[in-house]
Amino acid sequence: MKLKSYSIPSVIYFIVSALLIAYFFPREGKFRYQFYEGKPWRYGLLTAPSDFPIYKTDEEVKAEKDSVLKNFEPYYRLDTKTENNEIAKLRTNYNATLHSKATPAYMQYIEKSLIYLYNKGIISPQALEDLKKEDIFKVNLLENNIARPCYISDFFTVKTAYEYIINNCPSHLDKTVLQSCDINNYLEENITYDQATSEKVRTDILQSVSISNGMVQAGERIVDRGEIIDNHTYNVLRSLKTVHESKTGGTQRQSIILAGQFVLVFGIMFCFWLYLWSFRPRIFHNKKNTFFLLSCIFTGCIQTELCVTYGLFNIYILPYAIVPIVIRTFFDSRTALFTHLVTILICSLMAPFPHEFLILQIIAGMVVTFSLKELSQRSQLIRCALFIFMSYTIVYISLTIYQEADFKKINWMMMLYFGINFILLMFTYVLVYMLEKTFGYVSSITLVELSNINTPILKKLSETCPGTFQHSLQVSILASEAAAKIGADSQLVRTGAMYHDIGKMSNPVFFTENQSSVNPHDKLAFDESAQIIISHITEGVKIAEKAGLPKAVINFIRTHHGRGKAKYFYNSFKNQYPDKEIDEEAFTYPGPNPFSKETAVLMMADSVEAASRSLKEHTEEGIQQLVNKIIDSQIADGLLRNTPLTYKDVETIKNVFVEKLKIMYHTRISYPDLKK
Repeated sequence: MKLKSYSIPSVIYFIVSALLIAYFFPREGKFRYQFYEGKPWRYGLLTAPSDFPIYKTDEEVKAEKDSVLKNFEPYYRLDTKTENNEIAKLRTNYNATLHSKATPAYMQYIEKSLIYLYNKGIISPQALEDLKKEDIFKVNLLENNIARPCYISDFFTVKTAYEYIINNCPSHLDKTVLQSCDINNYLEENITYDQATSEKVRTDILQSVSISNGMVQAGERIVDRGEIIDNHTYNVLRSLKTVHESKTGGTQRQSIILAGQFVLVFGIMFCFWLYLWSFRPRIFHNKKNTFFLLSCIFTGCIQTELCVTYGLFNIYILPYAIVPIVIRTFFDSRTALFTHLVTILICSLMAPFPHEFLILQIIAGMVVTFSLKELSQRSQLIRCALFIFMSYTIVYISLTIYQEADFKKINWMMMLYFGINFILLMFTYVLVYMLEKTFGYVSSITLVELSNINTPILKKLSETCPGTFQHSLQVSILASEAAAKIGADSQLVRTGAMYHDIGKMSNPVFFTENQSSVNPHDKLAFDESAQIIISHITEGVKIAEKAGLPKAVINFIRTHHGRGKAKYFYNSFKNQYPDKEIDEEAFTYPGPNPFSKETAVLMMADSVEAASRSLKEHTEEGIQQLVNKIIDSQIADGLLRNTPLTYKDVETIKNVFVEKLKIMYHTRISYPDLKK
């Protein structure tokens, strides 16, 4: 099922755009003030809206936590069961086997040493090494849930415990006998790290560190306009911002913020919708144009949102003036400026120092409007970028001097940002070309370049079809003047007129303006001649498409005869064979009929200029009659039925043609010869 054109109401596009822009808006419940330490306060008197703490900086809190953790002593647990088990195992082994190797004196010494070692604690070598690496020399030893401080130097490992027993034995005991008792079998680690207790105590210590160092009471004065923000004031303002942003948390509150953002953005977008609906209906009713304009607004807003949310770079690096430059290139100055205003109004809701942002960007948009009033050369885009850079610089310096009254307060880094902005604006030259190819637009610059007679096609036309080339020049003069008078695009008509007959290059001698004496039509049937004449439409379209001419220019080639007939051969056939049935299509141009003011003007200018060459005398009355006859005949044949021309437009066009033809064919006085 084929969808009808414009079946989706245009307001839907605006609603969707507003939703997308609002969706990407910063969600933190933006703090209304921007402030920097060492800079003056730019707003009015600020007092505390409620009680709030003065938060320490993250660095200060971290330093205090590191300080208290230096005195932190981890907790280890002493297992008393290990001692009892090993001594019991020693006694059992002694009664079973060891009594044959050692006397009871050895047994008493070993048992007494084990009790001493297990009381001091035996720890793993790795745990002891880790404590030394962390510079921990003292720990809390838990025995039956009672902690006592211990130095790690008092701990033993299995190895040092064994060495202690051997090296400290009394003189009356033999070390060889001790070694044969396999004392290693009764030495086990009885000290382990108590992670749960250590982490709990550690957490309690960290939580004891206060994150604030004072309070501000409701109504207390914080700062006033012009005061320099010192370290204390900066911390107070930072704390106020933190409290403000923390209050915006929660799903419900975020939903309310999103709703408010959408209503605000849609209100601005709705004003833009009303502007197009009221003053630019041709743009409004074209989905491609609407999509293009909304894309320009959406792109600028999304770039701002990303820049502000993630702090990518200074916001003045973004080339906002590209929007009015591009729109002015394809549309009119008023639409360009209005679109720019809508974009920066939305962006100002996110920009730091929105007052300064609006002033700078509005003036930049005005500069674009003035500098591109008559856009005909690509070099004007570069000149416009330079003017924008100068306006940014002058306005910023003026604002700073006005607000601070001190040249030292000028932030010269802003000049670097404006310079980067200028460089990005230079790429508008390339962007315009890309947009022309993407959206099928034709800029005034492209039209001017195409109408240059030194382009390959027009140069070839002047060489192979000199008569047709002169005819095209005359038609361009007539059509562009008439288009300007009725408010149509005169540059588009001028360019279309230069290319409308390029199809004649395929068979130049079959057209009277290119013939010298021999007429090849004399040897052809009327319908054959008509087909050759008609074919210059299809041949012209082929040449234009092969050369990559814009669709807007090709439309003039298709429509400059509409669905009219090759009248000379059609009438000749009817006169010579009045009773013979005629094939109407064989004498009819493929069309379509003109559908715009511009294509209609070209059709009239083409026919009038060609017919004016047949006049024997170019009197005002004769020219007037010819113009009326040609145009009235086209209206009667229904060729102009699809065009938006009014009766007033048609009369204006007729008058322009008459005046221009009178000037073209004016008689010149003959110069007298000099008498000798």
